[in-house]
Amino acid sequence: MNKHSLIPPAKGKLGVLLPGMGAVTSTFIAGVELVKKGLGSPVGSVTQMQAIRLGKRYENRSPLIKDFVPLAPLERLVFGGWDFFSDDMFVAATKAGVLDAAQLAPVRKELEAIRPMSAVYDAAYIKNIRAANPKRGKTKQDLARQVIEDIEAFKRKHGCDRLVMLWCGSTEILPAPAACHEDIDAFERGLQDNDPAIPPSMIYAYAAIKTGTPYGNGAPNLSGDIPALVELAEKSGAPICGKDFKTGQTLMKTTVAPMLKARMLALSGWYSTNILGNRDGEVLDDPGSFRTKELSKMSVLDTILEPELYPELYGKFHHKVRIDYYPPRGDAKEGWDNIDIAGWLGMPMQIKINFLCRDSILAAPIVLDLVLFLDLAKRAGLKGIQEWLSFYFKSPQCREDLKPEHDLFIQHLKLKNTLRLLMGEEVLDHSGLDYYDPEKGLVPSAPPPRPAKKTKKQRAPSSVA
Repeated sequence: MNKHSLIPPAKGKLGVLLPGMGAVTSTFIAGVELVKKGLGSPVGSVTQMQAIRLGKRYENRSPLIKDFVPLAPLERLVFGGWDFFSDDMFVAATKAGVLDAAQLAPVRKELEAIRPMSAVYDAAYIKNIRAANPKRGKTKQDLARQVIEDIEAFKRKHGCDRLVMLWCGSTEILPAPAACHEDIDAFERGLQDNDPAIPPSMIYAYAAIKTGTPYGNGAPNLSGDIPALVELAEKSGAPICGKDFKTGQTLMKTTVAPMLKARMLALSGWYSTNILGNRDGEVLDDPGSFRTKELSKMSVLDTILEPELYPELYGKFHHKVRIDYYPPRGDAKEGWDNIDIAGWLGMPMQIKINFLCRDSILAAPIVLDLVLFLDLAKRAGLKGIQEWLSFYFKSPQCREDLKPEHDLFIQHLKLKNTLRLLMGEEVLDHSGLDYYDPEKGLVPSAPPPRPAKKTKKQRAPSSVA
């Protein structure tokens, strides 16, 4: 039997809806259109460029992921979204300055055809940006209804068979936990009552999930990571994931920190600073928005290093994170890390990293992979939190009674093993014992997983876990 038949094929058009159509979104769309024309290579995209090992090493089966699982082809992607400004994607890409005029010229027509819909805006959550043409409504329920109407109209207009929504917008000030976050009935009452604890990104998440549309969150906003919307996702069958694309400095942290722990090297301090000059930097110049991002960036080390298990090595390290808005740098972000470590007999050493990266260039392939994997999850019948996509996020969304996994290499194994499971292939543990002693290589069955512990008390946002 063809294993692909276990998951319905990706027939027809896939609509890609993107709240926030600035540097990341315009770079992503321009890149996909260039790849379609054979004028660019999707470097950085796991779905397009990475192989996956199947079975035993001696079988030599390592197809590309895009040839192994039934992903939507790039030729069938249709793009749309919302933004605070009315610039079409060619103008947005030109202003962002990530790609130069020569790169954009071959896809100018395609980019000019994509204009954003008016966006939901709340100045209480994003203080350094003013929307040119925001949606108007008496209640947040009215705004949610308008977003749902936009979703349905886009699907009809473009003849899409399926949709995915991925937040690529700005970092919001983080709302405090509130009663309206706890269940869907309370949330919908909150929409009707204009509850201040419901930010714009949460309205988009609600609209997507309510319509059964897969939803991912590329910012550290709380967005869909509340019990109410997790509950709704289970009911509507929408896969959800987030939070905050793992692009620059945190990518380095989740790579280096596992090495320190694997080798039992002690950590006494980790100082991180960033400079960037794009719209994201402008938004983060507001202390409230920066605090949201800071929590996202700082959460990874404790989870990876587990100081509760290794207090001597990781119980007292000092962690400092800074982000400075520096307009001349544009999208060319620079991250500096000074890492103070100790080795044998407590002798001090240092690691210094200077990562001169391009924020949107690193984010664009993440957007592509998440779009394709969320669509795959929906067709595979997966719903609710997709923890196997943690690989792409700074603050991975997970079940509320569990800790998120931050180790990049464990996240990568989780992602590939999930693809193997979906396609009926053997899950790999890489122990290798079965090559030498088949009996010792047999793994006993694990006990069945326990259901989530239900609690009535309000939880803190997972990004501070």
